[in-house]
Amino acid sequence: MTRRRWIADEVSGNRAALTGSHAQHLSRVLRVCVGQTFDIATGESVRSGIVTAVLDSRVEFELGEAVIEHPVPTIGLALAIFKFDRMEWAIEKCTELGVARIIPVIAQRSELHLATAATKRVERWKRIARQTSEQSRRANPPEIHEPAKLKELIEFPAANRVVLSESEDEIMLRDALLEHTDDILLAVGPEGGWTAAETELFRAAVWTSASLGSTILRAETAAIAAVAVVLSEMHR
Repeated sequence: MTRRRWIADEVSGNRAALTGSHAQHLSRVLRVCVGQTFDIATGESVRSGIVTAVLDSRVEFELGEAVIEHPVPTIGLALAIFKFDRMEWAIEKCTELGVARIIPVIAQRSELHLATAATKRVERWKRIARQTSEQSRRANPPEIHEPAKLKELIEFPAANRVVLSESEDEIMLRDALLEHTDDILLAVGPEGGWTAAETELFRAAVWTSASLGSTILRAETAAIAAVAVVLSEMHR
């Protein structure tokens, strides 16, 4: 049976702990007992962990042998800010798929009140990413950046930078991926797409424009589909 995985809040030598609400879920909901074994992600590796103490807001582990992890490609996702419920769904699903970082982007067509409130949502997005990472047995949650303006985003480094555009009618995403590239940054626009001025900024910064097909997708659907395409091509 596959062991459940937890991302440690504290690590010191061969000791680790979950704290606060993180630990309360384990102690109150799952009713963990001393002696149970789980996989514990420490930030540097994943190790087996035996529960040594259970308190209301703290669960402690003794760490054992390392768990073998397979290398994963580095996929970054720049996600233009849109309605928070759907954006959270996209963050959850793209975390499950394995993205390494998520950059919320303030686009020209992002609704003003959402763009203004986005900074206050970052901690919630991090919690969603962390919980999803544990559920999907990731070693680490994706890095969730502070919201960035487009002029900041286009300078982010990656070996292969691709902007998804509904106005692109020649290059499909799978054809825009550089051969053997395992470091990619995808940019997904808001509802209504990128403006002409934003498209020009991407072009001037030498991003590759690509399409997911002829149908118009919601932003969250486009993000999930794009990550799935990239993973499929990388694992061929």
